[in-house]
Order: sequence, then structure tokens, then C-alpha cells
Amino acid sequence: MAPYHSKIRTLRRCQSRTLSDVAGQCGFTVSFLSKIESGKTSPPLATLAKIATALGISLADLIDGSGTGGTVHTTAQKLGARQATRTEKGYSFHMLASERGGKLIQPFLMTAERGKVKPSILSHRGEEFIYVLAGRMRYRVGDTTYTLGPGDSLYFNSEESHDFSPISKGVRYLAVFAEREVPKSKSSAK
Repeated sequence: MAPYHSKIRTLRRCQSRTLSDVAGQCGFTVSFLSKIESGKTSPPLATLAKIATALGISLADLIDGSGTGGTVHTTAQKLGARQATRTEKGYSFHMLASERGGKLIQPFLMTAERGKVKPSILSHRGEEFIYVLAGRMRYRVGDTTYTLGPGDSLYFNSEESHDFSPISKGVRYLAVFAEREVPKSKSSAK
């Protein structure tokens, strides 16, 4: 089970909030949020970003949040030894620089295979940058679809609906999320 599953439940309870309250703020069903909290599903990063916003924390702090400030050096060997997190959408990710807390940006190394990624509309607070390392994919932002290959990049407002699908057998890319200031949750604003 990913560490964020129980962290969501703990934060929600510490804020004296119900499943219904947080799910409603995120636009989810209570059942879906309950499955996330119990570790029965691993949602896409956009879903986790919405939950983090509802709880008044950053995505980076929700997923990890255990680190301190300072320089983080990750070797290819160390990254290769970590198991990627596979989402219900069908892609996998490695959270980069997870040892650093309080980040302004959150970089991810993403891997997706053609035929395994489930179509779904994504959106979350902030901005996003995509840089393709290997393979090819279609990336839709709003009403425009871009074909991206190695060396291509895309920068967009991540509140705009977006989605992607691999064209080649597999695609590997860097995704960097930049969150806007997280508003105070309803319970902490009291």
C-alpha cells in the first residue's frame, strides 16, 4: 500500500472532516475516496492533487512530505532500485527528489505502455510541464491534441482538462507539477 493512503485518512480525521465532505469538495463519490484511503485503488496523480488541495496541503507533502530542505542527489542506480507506483489509470511513476520536503515543484518520471493507459479526463490545480525522454504519445490539453516524441515538451495550465495516450509501445517522460498556493481547508479556516 502506498504511504499516502493512510495519510489521507489521518489528515481528514485530524481536521474532523467526513468522507462525504472531502469527497464532495473533490468531486468524487464517498465510495471512491474510501477505496483510496483503504488502499484498494491507486488513483492518478491528478486525483491525488485534488485530495491534497481539499486537505490544505501540497501534492508533494501528501505523497511523501517526510523530507527536509537541502540538495537532493539521486543516482540512476538508486532510482532504479525503487519500485514505481502503478496507478489505476494504467501508467507508473517515480516521484523524484522525494527526500526534499516543502518543494515548490514536484517532478515525476512517468512510464506508460500503449494499450494499458485508460482514457480519463485529468485536471488539478497549478501548472504542468512534460518532457518526453523516449517513445511517442498524444497529449491532449483542452481541445488541442499534440503529438510528442523524444525531446518534445509541453507546458500548460493543469486546471484545463488534459489526457494522454502512448503511440509507441511505451513512452517515458518527465512530468513536473507546479502547484499554486494551497488554500486553507474549510476546517483550518475556522
